[in-house]
Amino acid sequence: MTDEVVSFSPLPYRRTLAAVKFIAPLLALVALWQAVVTVFAVDPRVFPSVPMVLRAGWSTIVDGTLVAHVGASLWRVTVGTVIAILTAVPLGIAMGVSKGVSTFLTPLFRFFSVLAGIAWIPIATLWFGYGFGAITFVIFNAVFFVVAYNTLMGVSTIPMPLRHAAAALGANRWQMLTQVLLPGALPNIVTGIRTGIGFAWRGLIAAEMIATNVGLGYMLFLARDFYRTEVIVFAMIVIGVIWLVLDRFLLAPLERATVERWGLVQS
Repeated sequence: MTDEVVSFSPLPYRRTLAAVKFIAPLLALVALWQAVVTVFAVDPRVFPSVPMVLRAGWSTIVDGTLVAHVGASLWRVTVGTVIAILTAVPLGIAMGVSKGVSTFLTPLFRFFSVLAGIAWIPIATLWFGYGFGAITFVIFNAVFFVVAYNTLMGVSTIPMPLRHAAAALGANRWQMLTQVLLPGALPNIVTGIRTGIGFAWRGLIAAEMIATNVGLGYMLFLARDFYRTEVIVFAMIVIGVIWLVLDRFLLAPLERATVERWGLVQS
């Protein structure tokens, strides 16, 4: 009779432990929140209790308003981010390979980088009106400069001997771009996208408070007018949860996989 050896893999245990460590502080914060509201008898118009927020959240789910607000916000972030990436990456590569282009554009980038995001909201509403165009423009500005700068840094770190070797082996401009420059800069590009979307998410909420009648930012703004603090807090929780899910399950794994793929760290 052959003895079977059962091997224990620590991977599921580590994942469970990591999930617990991630969720535990959030649950502790909720418990502290409810305790403070109960002990000090806080007026709901000042700050709501946990049950009030849960009831308000369930109400927005049942009547479909939450789905409409979340869908509108995610769509705007997606469109603005895609447009920014498609324009920022080629420009960042051009700056990385051409000293003249880099010298000319660097002062402009330094100037506009501090204005990226919510600083554009007033003029965006004048240019595009109140709605999709203005908010998309704000998101574009929040992402564009971060991605372009990270692309520039990624291209700049590619050793010149590697570029010369590729050229000596007969690589044309397209092959140099697709097989040397873009792969070499990709880890930096993905890092820039992750950072830029974080800026875009904040800019989105601010813009939606002013420039539209649907979206999570508008949900916050409208609830304030009616002193519905439970809706305000619920919307804030939704905003935070969506960002945590996007960052933890999409952006962070993408960044990690990209860095591991190109051999900068071991998987």
